[in-house]
Amino acid sequence: MDSEQINPMKGIALKVLSVLVFVCMATFIKAAGTDIATGQITFYRSAFAMVPILAYLAFKGHLRTAFQTNDIVGHMTRGFIGILAMSFGFYGLVHLPLPEAIAIGYAMPLLAVVFAAIFLKETVRLYRWSAVLVGLVGVMIITWPRLTLLGEGGAASSAAALGALSVLLSAALGAIAMVLVRKLVQKERTHTIVLYFSLSASCFSLLTLPFGWQPLPWSSLLLLMAAGFCGGVAQILLTQSYRYADMSTIAPFEYTSILLGMGIGYVLFDEVPTGVMLIGTTIVVGAGIFIIFREHRLGLERKGARKHVTPQG
Repeated sequence: MDSEQINPMKGIALKVLSVLVFVCMATFIKAAGTDIATGQITFYRSAFAMVPILAYLAFKGHLRTAFQTNDIVGHMTRGFIGILAMSFGFYGLVHLPLPEAIAIGYAMPLLAVVFAAIFLKETVRLYRWSAVLVGLVGVMIITWPRLTLLGEGGAASSAAALGALSVLLSAALGAIAMVLVRKLVQKERTHTIVLYFSLSASCFSLLTLPFGWQPLPWSSLLLLMAAGFCGGVAQILLTQSYRYADMSTIAPFEYTSILLGMGIGYVLFDEVPTGVMLIGTTIVVGAGIFIIFREHRLGLERKGARKHVTPQG
C-alpha cells in the first residue's frame, strides 16, 4: 500500500458505507417477496450490479484493461461457485429474519480459514483453530432452533429451517469462492475480478430461466433492480476501502451489518431478535474479531522479523 494513500479513517468510513449499502441490497431483495425464483433474483442482482461497475471503470479509465484476462477458466469457476452461494443465500434471506440471515452468514470467514488451510496450505495455528471452532459453535446456537423445526410446525417453520440450511451452505460456498479469489489476485487485476464475477454470474443465472421465472410486478422489478445497483456500488466502496487501510483495520467493521440488520428488520419487517440468536451472534462476532486481531499481530511480527534480518552482502 502506498504510504501517501494510508488514511485509516477514510478506509473505515468507506467500509461502513459499503456495509450499509450491502444491507440495503438485502433489504430490497427481502422486500421484493418470497415467491420469486432465486435464479431470477441472482440475475437481477448480478446484471444490474454491472451498471455502476462499468460506469466506475470507465470513469477511472480501466474499462478496456478490465476485460483482459489470462485465466478465463478461473473467473468462470469463481463465478459459478459465487452464483451458487448467492442463490442459497438469497433463499435463506427471504425465509429468515434479516438479522438472523446476516448472523449465520458470518460463518463464511470462519470456514474460509478452514478451506485456506486445506486447499492453499496456509498455516493455521492453535489460536485460530480454537477461534474457528468457537465461532462455528456460535453459528450452531443460532441455527439449532430452526433446524429442530425441520418438518414440524407447518410450512412456515419448514421454510425457515431450509432457509437456515441454505444460508449455511451459502457461507460454505462463499468461503470456497474466497479461496478462489485469493488464487486469482496473484495474477489478475482487482477490477478484472470484480467485472468478470458480475458478468459470469449474470450468464449462469440465465440458465435457471426455465425454473420458476415469472413476470414480476413493477414494484418487485424495481426493488430487484435497486438491489443489483446497490450490490455494484457496495462492491466498489469495499474495494476502495482497502486502498486506504489494512484489512485487519477494516475487517471488524463488517460486523456493523448485524446492528443495521436488527434495526431494519424491526422497523420494516417487525422482526425481533431472540435471546438465543443474540447469544450465538455474540460468540460468532467475538471469534471473528479474535481471528482478525490474531492475523494483525502475526502480520506485525512478520514485518518485525523482516526488519531485523541481517542483510547479506
